Amino acid sequence: MSTNTVWRLPSGAGISALKKVSEPLPSPLPHQYLVRIHATSLNFRDIVIASGTYPLDVKENVVLGGDLAGEIVEAGSAAAKFKVGDHVTLPCAPKCHYGQMSGNPETLGGSVDGALQEYIVLDEADLLRAPSYLSYDELSCFPIAGVTAWNAFFGGGTPLKSGQTALFQGTGGVSIFGLQIARTVGAQTIITTSSDEKAEIAKKLGATHVINYKKTPDWEKEVKRLTNGVGAHHIFDNVGIAELERCYGAVAHGGTISHIGFLGGAPEKAVNTPILAIMSASQTRGILGGSKQQLEELLAFSEVHQIHPYIHKVFEFDQSPQALEYLQEGRHVGKIVVRVGSQQ
Repeated sequence: MSTNTVWRLPSGAGISALKKVSEPLPSPLPHQYLVRIHATSLNFRDIVIASGTYPLDVKENVVLGGDLAGEIVEAGSAAAKFKVGDHVTLPCAPKCHYGQMSGNPETLGGSVDGALQEYIVLDEADLLRAPSYLSYDELSCFPIAGVTAWNAFFGGGTPLKSGQTALFQGTGGVSIFGLQIARTVGAQTIITTSSDEKAEIAKKLGATHVINYKKTPDWEKEVKRLTNGVGAHHIFDNVGIAELERCYGAVAHGGTISHIGFLGGAPEKAVNTPILAIMSASQTRGILGGSKQQLEELLAFSEVHQIHPYIHKVFEFDQSPQALEYLQEGRHVGKIVVRVGSQQ
């Protein structure tokens, strides 16, 4: 163990520019640990960073990967919280321990190097011990997708309650995590998709209703029909402004629309957001990941309820470029994982 194999990406150069290089093994400072990375799950964020269109800071020649599951292999001279062999993870914004993330936080795989490497040095204060019931692959799915969903439901505003309805746009990692959390809470769940195959997977994961928006383009009307005119109390807006008016058409009176993604393009017409918000008495929240505290809460909740993230496909470390290409194609449901090391 003297070198570290790393996938680096020149800024905005695209997935095809990923290069695997061998670098010196980093050493931990007194309050740090050397962590062997066993798995990282991919997010749409990685594609945006690779394309050069990410709205937050990205370092030059970055190592992608904001999700990390690893094992302590060496402790700094003053580090005492963990021992060698402990399984650990941390939030994508490591220095955000409590509350909401700032507008431009330090993030793994963005402004600092992320998890597409064999080893990484991390601060003791940023790390969390992993629940024993999770594999490394599963643990790697929590920091971004899981915490984003948790934040949307419980990080501010009005929390999701049993008996309410939660609506998720698409079947990506955040939506599927949200579906699993909402189902556990006792909420009715509605998920939209363009694929009958994805719809079947969503149903198997516990979706109360699935709407194919290709077959039902006015899906907001179907949401109202399915809820007897009430609408959804929580909506995960993963598309952005192109579908914003439909989100307001689907939201329950006094409900919450969480703005999470920006997959869509421009709307067909101007959206009068203030009027729509006033008429629905709804609130909107921008969700920028989540804190260490929220990750800790989610892991505790998931351990009690034995929530296992849905992993669509696992790639080996040498297949990292192919894994990112697969993510970009959008054929997956839930999470795509790159297995950096063994699962032992």
